[in-house]
Amino acid sequence: MTERRGLFITLDGPGAVGKTTTLDELGNLLCRGGNTLHTTAEPSTSALGTFIRANADHIHGRALACLVAANRYEHIEVELEPRLQAGETVVCDRYLASSLVLQRLDEVPVPFLLALNADILLPDLSVILTAEPAVVAERLAHRGARHRYHLDPAYPAREVALYAEAAQTLTTMGVRVLLLDTTTATPTDVAHRIADVVLSLTGSVSSHTRPDDHR
Repeated sequence: MTERRGLFITLDGPGAVGKTTTLDELGNLLCRGGNTLHTTAEPSTSALGTFIRANADHIHGRALACLVAANRYEHIEVELEPRLQAGETVVCDRYLASSLVLQRLDEVPVPFLLALNADILLPDLSVILTAEPAVVAERLAHRGARHRYHLDPAYPAREVALYAEAAQTLTTMGVRVLLLDTTTATPTDVAHRIADVVLSLTGSVSSHTRPDDHR
């Protein structure tokens, strides 16, 4: 009898949209639901991921996109695949959807990004949190800028629009996408909605598709 493969879930969305709090709430719900849970993030905690986090404000465009993709392949090989093969539910804070947004803010075209990520592991469920641009702008102003993108007044509206486009792109690639508006919803409410979908899935996935399977 083969051990059941785990479920791979990704969580993406604009800055200050509530991902961190939602992820904490979701983890509690999934563990209560009987899942063996592993949470992770990109950039990863490897040396390459640490370098990207430290230098993302200074490296731009295709160079940054290449580094992010390289870290993703490393992340898949070293952490994601082993955990999934062990039957764990893996939740990753930021993944392909974020690349389809943040690198586009640096004017990197979608075909280039999809080519870089042509052989990555696609999630069983891609959760994308969003909110009204004015709400995102207000939350960012309250929290303070944490990235060079946050210094652009047009950033919130553009990022929200790009995440909507990323959701469409992932859907055309065969990825199940859950797009949730957090404008008025609490992180607890959002986490419950995600958990309801996750717990309805079996997690018994025989083969995860890859971007180039849907060209």
